[in-house]
Amino acid sequence: MDPGQGPRSGLWSDEPDNIDLLAFSAVATTVIDAVLDETLDPVAVGVSGAWGSGKTTVLKLIESGLKERNLGPEKQILIVSTDPWRYDPSAGAKEALIGEILAAITRKLHEINTETGSRPTLELAKKLTKRVQWSKAIKLTARAGITMQLPKLDDVLDLVAEPSANGPGPSRGLEQFRGEFEALMESPGLAGVERVVVLVDDLDRCLPDTVVETLEAIRLFLAVPKMAFVIAADEDRVADAIRDRFPAPSRAPDSADEFLPEEPASLYLHKIVQTTVPIPALSRFDTEAYLILLQLLHVTEREELRSYTRHCDDQRRIGGALDDLGTVITGRVITDQMAFAARLTPILYEKLRGNPRRIKRFLNDLRVRQAVAAHRGITLDEEVVAKLMVLEKLIKDGFTHVLDWLAKGDLREQIRALEKAAGRTVRGPAPETDAAPEASTEPAGKDRRAPKTTAATPAAVQFGDDLLRWAKLPPALAGDDLAPYLYLAASFTGKLLLDTGLPSRLRDLAANLLSHSRAEQKSVTDADLDALGLTDATLLIEYFGRVGRDQPSNQPAAFAAIVRLVPRYQQAAEAANRALQTVPADDLTVAAIMRFQNDAQVFAPVLQQWHDATTDGPVRNALGLVLRGGR
Repeated sequence: MDPGQGPRSGLWSDEPDNIDLLAFSAVATTVIDAVLDETLDPVAVGVSGAWGSGKTTVLKLIESGLKERNLGPEKQILIVSTDPWRYDPSAGAKEALIGEILAAITRKLHEINTETGSRPTLELAKKLTKRVQWSKAIKLTARAGITMQLPKLDDVLDLVAEPSANGPGPSRGLEQFRGEFEALMESPGLAGVERVVVLVDDLDRCLPDTVVETLEAIRLFLAVPKMAFVIAADEDRVADAIRDRFPAPSRAPDSADEFLPEEPASLYLHKIVQTTVPIPALSRFDTEAYLILLQLLHVTEREELRSYTRHCDDQRRIGGALDDLGTVITGRVITDQMAFAARLTPILYEKLRGNPRRIKRFLNDLRVRQAVAAHRGITLDEEVVAKLMVLEKLIKDGFTHVLDWLAKGDLREQIRALEKAAGRTVRGPAPETDAAPEASTEPAGKDRRAPKTTAATPAAVQFGDDLLRWAKLPPALAGDDLAPYLYLAASFTGKLLLDTGLPSRLRDLAANLLSHSRAEQKSVTDADLDALGLTDATLLIEYFGRVGRDQPSNQPAAFAAIVRLVPRYQQAAEAANRALQTVPADDLTVAAIMRFQNDAQVFAPVLQQWHDATTDGPVRNALGLVLRGGR
C-alpha cells in the first residue's frame, strides 16, 4: 500500500489548493450569484462551517470564480481579501479593514486608464486613506501613553480632518466619512467597477473585540452601493464573541416561553449578514474521493488531477461509485491509492465526521509516524502502521487497552483473541480462551487467563465495539511484531509502559536482561540470579516466554535469559517449556534458536515442537543442529 509518495516529506500542506478536491464549487457558485445579484446591493453573505470544514477553500474558489466573471474595463469586480486574525492589534481592527479596502480601491484607480473624472476620484481616495492613517497614528500614541485611554474610531474621525500641510482642519464624523466613501464609489473614476467584493477569512479565530470591531467596520460599508462582503467563519463562534460584548438579558429560570425574542448577539449578526451558506460535511463518497485525490496530488500532473476530479464530480451527481476511477487516465495505475482510501474511509468518515482538515492532518500524522518508525529500524508494512494509527488517533480507549496488553505481556494472545472475535482467521497457536479480559486486577504470578467464554459472556462482549470494528480492518496483525512500534507510539503520547506482568521488585532485573546493551545484560550477575528463589525465577521465566512470543525482536535476549535461569532452578524447566511452546514457530530466528545450543536436552520438547512446525528452512536447520548437539 502506498498512500502517495511526495516529492520530499510526502506531507500535505494545510493551505487550500487551487483545484477543487472537495466538490465545494457548488457552494462557491451560490455565494458568487448572491454577491453579484443587483437586487442585493449592498450585501453581506456568510460562509459558515466548523474548524477545518473548508471555509478558506471556498473563499479561494469564490475569488477564482469572481475573476472569471470580470468582463473587461466596463464591468469589473474588485476583489479584496483580508484576514482579521492577522491584523495588528495595536492599530485597531476597524482601521485595518477600512485601510485595506481603500488601498485596494486606490490600486485599482492607478490601473484604470486616465479618463475624465478619474484624477479627482484618486485624490478623494487618497484623502480618505490619509484620514484612516491619522486615526492609526493617534491610536498608537494612546497605546504608548500610560494613562491615556485608547480612543474609538468614531471619536478619532470626529477629531481628524483632511490632512494638510497645516495639520487637521474642520471636524469630521463617521457619518461624514461614510458619505465621502459613497461619493467615491459613485465617482466617474470607478464607473467601470461593478462591485467591490471583500472576502473576510478567519474571523472566528479572533478575540471578541476584533470580531466586533471588524463587523462594525463592515456595517459602515453596508450602507454604500456596490459593496459586498463574504464572511467565512463558524457562525456559532462569531456569535459567542458578540455575546461577550453584548450579553443576553437574564430571564426567569422557570420561563418556558418558546417564543422569546432572539438574543442580542444573534440579532446583531443577522443585521449585518443577510444570509449564510453552510458548508456541508463530506459524505462517505466525498471522504473516499478526497483520500484518493489527496494521494494523487503528489504523484500526478495538474491536468491529470483535474481529470480525476471531474470524474469524481460526475459520479457524485449521478450517485455513482469510484470503482472505475482507475480507468480515467490510460496507463496510470492508482490501485494502491484506491485500496488505501477504501480501507480507511469507513472509520475516518465516522470518527472525523467529514472534516477535510482533520482527514489531511491524519494523513500527515501517518506519514510522519511511518518516517520515524522507518528511521528507528521498525520494519512494519505501511498498511500495518496505518491501522495502528487509526487505533492511536481515533480509538483512544482501544489504544490504551492494547498498550496495557503489551505491558502485561499478553499482546500476541490478546490480538489473536480480538481478531478471532472479529471473525478473522487467526494464524499460529490459538489462545487458550476465546477472549481475554480487557484488564486484570489479579496480582502478578496468579493465573490471569480469561475465563472460558459462555453464552452469557460472548467474545464480542470482552472487547468494545470500536475495537472489534478496528480488528476487522485489513491487514490482520496477529502475525506481526507490534511491540517496537507500540513502544514508539506510547512515547509520542507520553504514556508510561511498565511491565505490569511482573512485580515491581523484578522489573529492573528483567529490563537489564532484555536490554540490547551487552553491558546492561552482564550487569545482572550470577549471584543476582541465585538470590531470586524458585517463585521469582519462575515468574521471570514465564515473563520471558511471553516476551519471546509477543516481541520477536526481543527473542534472542529473552531466550538467553531463560537459558541462564533454568539450570539454576531445574524445578522450573517444565514451566519454561510450557512458556516457550506459546512462541509461534514461524516467528523464530536463527539467532534466537542458537541460544539453546548448550542446553538442548532440557529444552528438547519445545525444540522438537518448533522443528516439526516451522516452515522456515534456515530456522528448521538451526533447530535440527541444536537438537543433534551441534553435530
